[in-house]
Amino acid sequence: MFLKSLTITRGDGTVIRNIPFHSGLNLIVDETPVVSGKETGNNVGKTTVLKLVDFCLYGNAKGIYSDYENKRNEYKLVKDFLVNKRVLISLVLKDDLLQEESREVLIERNFLPRKDKIQRVDGNNKTDDEFEEALTNLLFPGHYGSKPTFRQIIAHNIRYKDLSINNTLKNLDSFTRDDEYETLYLFLLGCDFEHGGTKQELRAQIAIEEKFRERLESEQTKSAYETALALIQSDIEELERRRALLNLNPNFESDLDKLNRIKYQINLTSSEIGRFKLRKDLILEAKNEMQSGISNIDMQQLQQIYQQATSLVKGIQKTFQELYDFHNRMVESKRQFIVQDLPKIDAELATKRKYLNNLLTEEVQLNAAITQSDSFDVLEQLILELNAKYQMKGEYENTLRQLNAVELKLMELNKDLAEIDKDLFSDEFSMKIKEQINKFNRHFSFVSHELYGEKYALKFDTKTVKGRRLYEFSAFNTNFSSGKKQGEISCFDIAYTLFADEENIPCMHFLLNDKKELMHDNQLLRIAHFVNTNGIQFVASILKDKLPDELDKDEYVVVKLSQDDKLFRIEE
Repeated sequence: MFLKSLTITRGDGTVIRNIPFHSGLNLIVDETPVVSGKETGNNVGKTTVLKLVDFCLYGNAKGIYSDYENKRNEYKLVKDFLVNKRVLISLVLKDDLLQEESREVLIERNFLPRKDKIQRVDGNNKTDDEFEEALTNLLFPGHYGSKPTFRQIIAHNIRYKDLSINNTLKNLDSFTRDDEYETLYLFLLGCDFEHGGTKQELRAQIAIEEKFRERLESEQTKSAYETALALIQSDIEELERRRALLNLNPNFESDLDKLNRIKYQINLTSSEIGRFKLRKDLILEAKNEMQSGISNIDMQQLQQIYQQATSLVKGIQKTFQELYDFHNRMVESKRQFIVQDLPKIDAELATKRKYLNNLLTEEVQLNAAITQSDSFDVLEQLILELNAKYQMKGEYENTLRQLNAVELKLMELNKDLAEIDKDLFSDEFSMKIKEQINKFNRHFSFVSHELYGEKYALKFDTKTVKGRRLYEFSAFNTNFSSGKKQGEISCFDIAYTLFADEENIPCMHFLLNDKKELMHDNQLLRIAHFVNTNGIQFVASILKDKLPDELDKDEYVVVKLSQDDKLFRIEE
């Protein structure tokens, strides 16, 4: 598919830019003049045009308004403009620019979040997953969810980041693994390998498990843990032996509990004895008081007084003796009532004293059983050491269990990987790769010779990383001269388009290139002639003062930018 147009529109419908593309060379020119030998055309938006095309093809929105080298640095003016003005980017792709009736696809995206987000393909709004699937189906129907991804497949078509500008093959991000590149270039070369995605997943899982193992062994290796565990077990056995030899009461806890209960009973019984003794003393005191109430006065004198009273008072019928006897009987009766509980109290006191003596004897025996042993401080210290050893043992055993589980998992993953590699590295499959590379190199060497007078070629080698094999693809100059990387990259991209068409491999027919002012005029002229002749869409950004006169023509230029007319025209 080719680029037909890129349109930048405000939310109110105002068209900011409408950039039409054509077959052959398409130039994005920065016309800012050079003042005092210095370029003053920075940040006019020539690279942003390439970024916007990339954005429509599921690129990251932040790339439009962020510093690529430091993503935390955002161009607030640009970001606010894109969001506040509800800017919509529309990209039209077309199967054949020379055939009016050929299929066209309209892709639209804006920079708003959530419900205001526009992400449409042919008018149908898509979620992120649906959007990527729709883009994948443009080239490879049914390939979505497989490896390589849509973004990886078209990465060589869009070169504006430093990594892709300076590297012919390894043009993805710096975190891309070698096995991902392996899968990508096998796919691009048409060497279909149905287990490529599975291999990547296995390699990713293996990488995770290996990192986990490295983290587990960050302080000590597995063998060191095993040795340390054996020593800890020996220490534990020695501490257990020392604890067993201590002269400790085996019933210490129960005896201690019993002693506490006995002490409680002793206190309780002592209190009860005290109460009984107090009650007895009170009774005896009352008895003595009653005893003193029996009259022992001079009976003869008292009798004379009573007789004088009866001679003066008539009607007294009781004799003095009768009155005296009655008084003493009343006092004695009261005394006997008071002292009637004394035998019972004495019996209780005898019982309680006997019980108390038994408790005191048992207390002495338990105290002897508890105290006549080794120091419990020694036991406590041994227990602390044992606890520390057991904790360390648990930690080491857990680490070893995890290491064993990781090794078992790695063994299974590597076994599955080996099964895949058996087919991938078979003589038959290696021969197929060679055949496809030979076909590609016919184009690669032809294009490079036409453009630079040198011959570049693609090769592959089998290398082993951590015991696992993979194919590594690289480009080289068959004349073994240094050559220029920019030229090699352009030749590779152009050659791949020709190769893919020859092999009926679907591909994007546009090539986006930044900083073409770094190329020599003659090289740029040759590229322009070649792509115009072969119907390859070559889009490049360049400074006007670096543009050869032969190419400074409206037929090649799709948009002109300057300090006075920047891409988004925010100043307006």
